[in-house]
Amino acid sequence: MPKLKTRRAVAKRVSVTGTGKIKRTKANKQHILTKKSTKRKRGLRKPTTVDATNVKVMKKELPYI
Repeated sequence: MPKLKTRRAVAKRVSVTGTGKIKRTKANKQHILTKKSTKRKRGLRKPTTVDATNVKVMKKELPYI
């Protein structure tokens, strides 16, 4: 069977934790930040894990990670 290709666009945006969970950054922190509250922007700084419904697809796109 041939080697599988890693989806590089995804690999640059996510990383895998020690326990095997997929870590990603939150959206809505790039621009139009003046109307967002400080509390909301502070919460967007922290990374989060990929939702359970999307893990199967992400593992398929990142076969060797």
